[in-house]
Amino acid sequence: MLASFSEFKFYQSFRVPVEEADDLRFLIQQDDEVGKLVYINDAKLLDISVTGFGFQTKERISVGTEMTISLQFKKVHIDLTGTVVRAFSQSIEDEDLIYGVEIDEDKRIHKFLEQYIMSFSAERLKECLVDSVLKERYNKASDGFEMFSLLLSLFKDITHFGDKDGFIDNMLEEVVRVMNAQRSSIFLINPETNELEAINALGVDKNNLKFDYRLGVAGCVFTTGIALNIDTINDKTRFNSAFDKVFNFETKSIICHPIHNREDKIIGVIEVINKRNQDRFTVEDEKTMKVLALVFSSVFHKFNPMSESSQIRRFSTPFDREHALIGKAPHIAQLRSTIIKIKDIDAPVLITGEHGVGKSLFARILHHEGKRGLKTFEEIKCEESDLAKLSAELFGPDETVCKLTRCQGGTVLLHEIGKMNLEFQRRLLNVLEARGLPEGKVSIDICLMATTSQDLGKMVEEGDFDRELYHYINKANIAIEPLRKRIDDVDLLVDYFLKLECKKQGLLLKSFSTKAMEKLKDYDWPGNVQELKTCIERVVLYNPKAHIITDAALQNEAAPLLDVNAKKRMFGDTPFVADYHLPLKDRVAIVEREMILAEIKRNNGNKSKAAKEMGISREALRKKLLTSDEVLAELGIVHEKIEYEGEELFEIVADDEKEAA
Repeated sequence: MLASFSEFKFYQSFRVPVEEADDLRFLIQQDDEVGKLVYINDAKLLDISVTGFGFQTKERISVGTEMTISLQFKKVHIDLTGTVVRAFSQSIEDEDLIYGVEIDEDKRIHKFLEQYIMSFSAERLKECLVDSVLKERYNKASDGFEMFSLLLSLFKDITHFGDKDGFIDNMLEEVVRVMNAQRSSIFLINPETNELEAINALGVDKNNLKFDYRLGVAGCVFTTGIALNIDTINDKTRFNSAFDKVFNFETKSIICHPIHNREDKIIGVIEVINKRNQDRFTVEDEKTMKVLALVFSSVFHKFNPMSESSQIRRFSTPFDREHALIGKAPHIAQLRSTIIKIKDIDAPVLITGEHGVGKSLFARILHHEGKRGLKTFEEIKCEESDLAKLSAELFGPDETVCKLTRCQGGTVLLHEIGKMNLEFQRRLLNVLEARGLPEGKVSIDICLMATTSQDLGKMVEEGDFDRELYHYINKANIAIEPLRKRIDDVDLLVDYFLKLECKKQGLLLKSFSTKAMEKLKDYDWPGNVQELKTCIERVVLYNPKAHIITDAALQNEAAPLLDVNAKKRMFGDTPFVADYHLPLKDRVAIVEREMILAEIKRNNGNKSKAAKEMGISREALRKKLLTSDEVLAELGIVHEKIEYEGEELFEIVADDEKEAA
């Protein structure tokens, strides 16, 4: 029945106290001077566990002495051997010594303890549990967690846990009593409403205790996972005074710890309020709370709700969220970690990266995850060509009504700030430094974020961007890598966008064939995640009836899925210059070849004159052509022979001419 003994390894902390009324028969023997076993007549058993026991006697026994033990409870009898591992007394004057004996692992002790503990009343077991919770000390939190799991399993087995709420209420009463506090509550997350709701509360009606998961001390502990011990004198800002008004109560001190489930997700908090006769809770109270949080984590270890409407990432699947950061690459993990670190700061944040990497998405996630997530998020496109419209959004028609003032308490994102003209840059800096509009008409309370795909540092040096504004917005700097540097995330992104688009179009979920997926991963995505998203949208649009998308769909020139001209716009028409698979020296050799051939043609085939025009010798020109020839030969590129001055040169044949050649 007690499977707990085989499921948990940390038995030594679970020492069952023995009472005289239990009628547990205990005999212990040791070798005398001639090697004969003799009984210790005054030995009294104090506690017992599956790894040892403690007993008291006036005899003086050396550590390391081997003992023979006989135990009997009702009809169960066992004989064991053990070794004395410790000896101590309760006080210096005490004649009796307490000895700890360690026994070898023996399955018989499991059965014996099962019979013994089954005789306990529910009240005695609860007292044993509470006493262990509040008095035991552990080297690691995980040690305590295993011990509590064992105790709670025992409690469930014996009482069938018929009154779970009653057990939690009793535990909360013990918490308040031991910590000498006024109130205690347990909050769990409701992902449907995105609120923390009190499921048990002592000293207040739990039905009225619910609030957004980001508010107050409980919200701070829930979102960060960091326990807090604060008082109103030193930190008034973290308290949610609204509840004090509702319940006509004054909060003076509070200690709060997160509660986890078996997947190590934070699912709620335990909160204790107002230390009696003191301004704040003590260090010992913090230790006790750490242990209690483990107890309640054991109680709610199966709690793992999921919801499509959850704003909390750990309680919703990615494709159900409006804003999700998809990927398992180390860089994405670093971005997620950065969100946790800076989501509540008020300093400006500059987000850099190529077009389409997800800079605006990162800004929105940062806003929604942070303390300003309940307020407005406004985006201003600084690349706007209509300066009157941009001026109205930034400064308003009368310097009072604009996005900066409409977003009080929220976040303003300046999209592609590098494309804002210098006049607006300097005017914006004056507004931000004054934390209000010109002439001090309106105060501004915003978190400022900015994105750019340009090198602002270089622009500052060239005089194209205001230096002071650059330093102002660059307090926190986030750099997002292009998709080609985390190409393994393409699978996850494709899956994510396919689910979104198929759901949007009301179609069954599609998937790519293995070859098609390999081609997607072989592409370097110059337009990054945005280009991939557009590709998937086209896949669903062009193939409404196909469930498997083959590689043939990627090669359809009449209805292309990929922006094949993106590289030409970025790198020009020079062959292979954008092929990131080639080493740089090979790409440079091919580029030089194209330039040399073009210069030879311009000089009517006169290589000596072409070399002189380019500032190199004729021999250097010849060597560069030979080097590029070797590169093209290794690549298996088709050539076309061209004769200049009696020598054969070669031009690269375009892809659409290869078959004819």
